[in-house]
Amino acid sequence: MTSEPSEPSEPSALVTVVHTDQVDAEEVAPGIVRRRLPRTDHARGWLIDFGPGSQWPEVDVHESEERYFVLAGEVIEGEERHGPGTYVVFAPGSRHRPRTEHGARMLGITVL
Repeated sequence: MTSEPSEPSEPSALVTVVHTDQVDAEEVAPGIVRRRLPRTDHARGWLIDFGPGSQWPEVDVHESEERYFVLAGEVIEGEERHGPGTYVVFAPGSRHRPRTEHGARMLGITVL
């Protein structure tokens, strides 16, 4: 006998749902806008839009693991180019300074 997963009957305090268009946007640097997504004690998420020709304002050093998924455009990390569908993971202690020539959108998670 197999059992099928049941549908939740009411919202749970263990689940947070937001639409990214409803999250406040903040300008990080000229041409770069970040939306800080809901966080937990274990991770925080963010959505970043890079305008054409923009670069993160400083070298980003990671105390913990960070990862991002390129949703649109192209993110350049050193000599590497990451297009849509690329998933990038940075280990604790790593550093980078992303930039783009034509614009990009990424969804990221920092593991705390």
